[in-house]
Parts: sequence; structure tokens; C-alpha cells
Amino acid sequence: MAMIKSTLAMKLFLTVSVNAMADFNAGVAAYEAKDHKLAFKEFSAVALQGDARAQGLIAGMYANGLGVAKDGGQAVRWYHKAAEGGDAQSQFVLGVMYANGRGVSKDDLQALRWYQKAAEQGLADAQYNLGVIYARGRAVPQDEAEAVKWYLKAAEQGIAEAQYNLGSRYAEGRGVPRDDAEAVSWYRKAAEQGLAAAQNNLGSMYASGRGVPKDDAQAVQWYRKAAEQGVAAAQINLGNMYADGRGVPKDEVQALSWYRKAAE
Repeated sequence: MAMIKSTLAMKLFLTVSVNAMADFNAGVAAYEAKDHKLAFKEFSAVALQGDARAQGLIAGMYANGLGVAKDGGQAVRWYHKAAEGGDAQSQFVLGVMYANGRGVSKDDLQALRWYQKAAEQGLADAQYNLGVIYARGRAVPQDEAEAVKWYLKAAEQGIAEAQYNLGSRYAEGRGVPRDDAEAVSWYRKAAEQGLAAAQNNLGSMYASGRGVPKDDAQAVQWYRKAAEQGVAAAQINLGNMYADGRGVPKDEVQALSWYRKAAE
């Protein structure tokens, strides 16, 4: 799984220093109270003084039409100001916009540039997306080792997709030496967060005894979690377990039921 994260939802970071401007604090209070017009006014006062946090929030409000008429051009303008001022979230959003051609011309090099800046500040979503770029070879030569580097940073911050991708690299020996135990460890972290693909792969590791002692009951447990989320491969795997009586009593009716779900 290597899906670029592309949410443009504005994220408010409300931990501010004791010296934060009163206008910024007033804007936060107004936003939390859903008085978006007042929030926009208060944030604007701070943004015009060069505060990158406020500039990023103004950009998000223009992008989403909160407290002001929706205006993609103004959103891009303010995201650029905030990003140039060092706001990591705005750098990430700009990366998403350039990667997808949303509000700007599609430009993989610019996407790479902004993801890199945000990733170097420790923003987990940017680290994940940077890993995807290196894995796919978009705007840079494909480099699995570099992809693993950034997936690891994001995975350690709890990004389930990064944990899954890291597990896949260890399972396949891509960018790292093959290590089934490490693969299981990362699949488990992602699976416990509910990521269906990781649940299916963890089931397969138990079914085959790779990186863990072979355990058909555990395999069934994880296949079922993924199957119930609609993963066709997991539905087939669960059907096979019922058909063969592995980890569950043999049940051809249940096997057929799961095969049918996968076929649909």
C-alpha cells in the first residue's frame, strides 16, 4: 500500500507559548466556538504581521470557505507565505496541492520540495508521503532504501500506512535485508490500528509460520478482521481456512459465503 495522504483539512495546533499574541489566542477561541468570521478577523491581524501559524490557518479558511468566501487563489497565496515562514503543516499541504494539481499546476518537483521541508521538521504525514515518492520514483530516482528511511520515521510516529509499507519491505527484502520477524512486528502495529491490508498480511504470516510460530487460529482471527472490512484477498483466505478446516471447524457453507463476498 502506497497511497499518498492528501487531506487538505485544516489542523489547528493550539499549543501556543505564553507570549503568543492576544489576537491569535482570540482567533483560537473564536474558531473553537465556531465563530469563523471572528476567527478569520483575529487570525488575519496576526498573519499580516508575518506569523506563519496564523498564515497557515488563514489559508485553510480560504480553502474551506470558513468565515470568508472560498477562494483557492488566496488559499494558495497564504499557504505559500506560511510555508516559506516555516509552518510545517502548510508545507505539507502545499506538497499535496502540487502532487495532485489542486489549485496549482501539477509539479512533482515542487511536491517533493515541500514534503521534504515538512518531513525534516518531523511532520509524520509528510515523512510518509516522501517515502511514497521515493518508492515510486516520482521526481527522483526510485530508491527503496530512502523510502524505508522515511517510512520508518513516519511509522515510529504511528502512521499505520507507513507501518504496513515498512512491514512489506521487511517481508520482501526491499530496501532492507529480509526479516520476517520485523515484518510481523510492523504488520501487527498497523493491524492493531485497524488497517485491513496489514491484518490480512499478518494473518498470512501466522498461516505460513513466517516470523512467528505457525498458528491457524491467529491467522483466522486476522483474516476475519480484514475480511469484515471488505478485503477480497482476506475473504478468500478466510474461505480457504473454512474449506480446509484450519483454525476453525471445516464448514463448506461458510467457505462458500466468504468466496461469494470476494467474488462480489
